[in-house]
Amino acid sequence: MSNLVQINRLYSQVKDLLSNARNNVLHSINSTMTRTYFEIGKLIVEEEQNGKERAEYGKQLISDLSERLSNEYGKGFSTTNLKQMRTFYLTYSKRQTLSDEFKLSWSHYKVDEN
Repeated sequence: MSNLVQINRLYSQVKDLLSNARNNVLHSINSTMTRTYFEIGKLIVEEEQNGKERAEYGKQLISDLSERLSNEYGKGFSTTNLKQMRTFYLTYSKRQTLSDEFKLSWSHYKVDEN
């Protein structure tokens, strides 16, 4: 076997390993972030009178939370996103699909509140 064939084979094997590792990391990140957003939604709902939202309190709660989280963690915690996390929890909390593992990314689960 020539050196060129050997290096091509080795390169292909290493490339496959790296591609698989990257895909696994991306899946893990998506799953973790989706589960985290679900849990944030749950905390918001629980804080809003055990899921029964009082409009003024809920509105101020999300606004204050958004401001503090945005200051600490940057983008991704707008009032709109936090409302979507709350809706995400309310929509999927009773379904079996999310019981063990989040298969889709956050963008697949986002629900329009309008």
